[in-house]
Amino acid sequence: MAVALPATTLPAVVEELLNEMAAAVRESARIPDEHLLSLKFIFGSAALQALDLVDRQAITLISSPSGRRVYQVLGSSGKTYTCLASCHHCSCPAFAFSVLRRGDSLLCKHLLAVYLSRAVGTCQDLSVSDKQLTDILMQKPQEA
Repeated sequence: MAVALPATTLPAVVEELLNEMAAAVRESARIPDEHLLSLKFIFGSAALQALDLVDRQAITLISSPSGRRVYQVLGSSGKTYTCLASCHHCSCPAFAFSVLRRGDSLLCKHLLAVYLSRAVGTCQDLSVSDKQLTDILMQKPQEA
């Protein structure tokens, strides 16, 4: 089941597109072609790669009793990346380079996959203890 997306700091056009996609999935259980074309226009090749991650159900929402939530994405390379949707951050090297350093991308494919999986309701859920979540967050990023 698709969930309403909370207010974030993504550009308004992206927020609107994700909300329209969520509404379309609720109504017809599919994403209209015009929304897919808009995704491709805004995010380029990352859109197709993110949709592939969503199709493979590679996104897991990990939550703890204290209410903390993080997402883990099993990337196409087999590495797992931690995404924090609340502050638009991913542990992958592409995020550090293309989004933070160069500023030529809004999101990496992993973070986009998180937002898409939330919109279409395909995110896996995993509940862990607060200690387990802390351990996940304290892990060093995987080497490229």
